[in-house]
Amino acid sequence: MKKLILLIAALSSASFALNGCKVRKVRFVTIGTGGVTGLYYPTGGAISKMVNDRFDQYGIKATVESTSGSVFNVNAVLSGDLDFGVVQSDRQFQAYNGLAEWSEAGRQTELRSVFSIHPESITLIAAKDSGIRQIEGLRGKRINLGNIGSGQLQNSRDILRAAGLREKDLSAEYVKAIEAPGLLQDERLDGFFYTVGHPNGNIKEATSGRIKVFIVPIRGEGVDEMLKEYPYYAESVIPRSFYPYALNTEDIETIGVKATFVTSKKVEPRIVYAITKEIFENFEDFKSLHPAYQVLKKQEMLKGLSAPIHRGALKYYKEASLDKYIDPKLVVD
Repeated sequence: MKKLILLIAALSSASFALNGCKVRKVRFVTIGTGGVTGLYYPTGGAISKMVNDRFDQYGIKATVESTSGSVFNVNAVLSGDLDFGVVQSDRQFQAYNGLAEWSEAGRQTELRSVFSIHPESITLIAAKDSGIRQIEGLRGKRINLGNIGSGQLQNSRDILRAAGLREKDLSAEYVKAIEAPGLLQDERLDGFFYTVGHPNGNIKEATSGRIKVFIVPIRGEGVDEMLKEYPYYAESVIPRSFYPYALNTEDIETIGVKATFVTSKKVEPRIVYAITKEIFENFEDFKSLHPAYQVLKKQEMLKGLSAPIHRGALKYYKEASLDKYIDPKLVVD
């Protein structure tokens, strides 16, 4: 009888435990980034870390995948192979509007924006003795614009056009951006453009050598007009503190594209809402995860976007009164 009573008690306890507990449903999400040595990979890592630290709250387990970059991430997000991806803002614009690699496939209308992250600033480095202190001063100088076929080259051409210059107005070179610092220090270039997130090792190399350099501000009426014409460009600032050996005495104003966080229209709103809320409500924690995030401001993370805002993210922005910073054209169903 005693054994029977113990058995009944054990079964009752088990039944109570099973009925009293709810099993948490775990949602796994994958974030596509870029090469492990670039800035996209730690960006994905920073986002996943913050989400995973709140697993008990959200039930989301995020993992990061190293990929070949923006084009792959867009396509993988739209096919469902990735839930989120880090994508350069001009690539986001091209995909949503059916341009460049998507010209045959057409507009990728299921692509959705979540937020912008760090700026990838168009950076103009010039040797002190070149006399270049503004973009109009490039005329007649030996300037590397970037290798043929690169997004970097297109950015440089856009800046020249904004300044009223043509490539034939200067002695243009077309080598890879990572080769340019050495060429400048060898006195084979007067300056070079480099579209990149900061701080950057190649820029540190260029500013720390025998040839002293300025980081040239990129601003003016022509640049302001370009910002209106191309929605994927946005203002950015390069902190002088990142490059203490440059001859600049204050932070450098410029423009650039942005690394943006994207997803698909098909991803559940609660997932996108949770990730957006976690980043924005723990903003200072997020900024502390990488030096490139030091310049971030919440309102600036809603600029440089061209695909519609995902409705899960929009829900949070409305709750936080941040929706006023969103281009109304990006608010769709």
